[in-house]
Amino acid sequence: MPPSEGATKAPSRVWTDFTNALKAENPVLRLILGMCPTLAVSTSVRNALGMGVAVIFVLVGSNAMVSLLRRAIPDQVRIPVYIVIIASFVTVVDLGIAALSPDLYDALGIFIPLIVVNCIILARAEAFAGKNPVGRSIADGLGMGLGFTWALVVLGGIREILGSGTVLGFVVFDRMMIPLLGVHYVPMIAFVLPAGAFLVLGFMVAYFNYRTLGPKKVETGHSH
Repeated sequence: MPPSEGATKAPSRVWTDFTNALKAENPVLRLILGMCPTLAVSTSVRNALGMGVAVIFVLVGSNAMVSLLRRAIPDQVRIPVYIVIIASFVTVVDLGIAALSPDLYDALGIFIPLIVVNCIILARAEAFAGKNPVGRSIADGLGMGLGFTWALVVLGGIREILGSGTVLGFVVFDRMMIPLLGVHYVPMIAFVLPAGAFLVLGFMVAYFNYRTLGPKKVETGHSH
């Protein structure tokens, strides 16, 4: 294969890894992974964005480190080593959020250290980063992290708007939209509760699969 062909193929594979992780293999809406933080912290856009950024940092960092060390880690102990690597990056995130944004730290609570056992991160280390070069592993981690973040932010935005009528603390319905319709908006507290999270997420998953797979595949239950 000519050098120019190999040079063009490498960036193409990195881009494919990134876009696949972002959309086709979206961890929340397609793979249905990481449901614990997805449902628990998506009560607002702020919380969702904070968790998303934390997961991006850990995913990219752990993927890069696992890929760099993939030939040096004995196969028999790879999972414990992966967890130690992930825990190291989670510790950095935990201390960073506590120092920079105490309010966000209190809001996310136990779900920051629980990133260590987030199945998205361990799954990408095992299934991808441990078998691929650094560039592709970083692209995969970034795509997965951004895919997790945008799904979480959309979920948090819908729940915050319907549950409290606000986005990032700014009133949306009460002062802007609802008066134009001649009615007064009453926030539906159910959307801030776990039941609301399941309901909104269910509609999001259905719509995402309908748009990406098409109506025939969704109706017959095929995932690919």
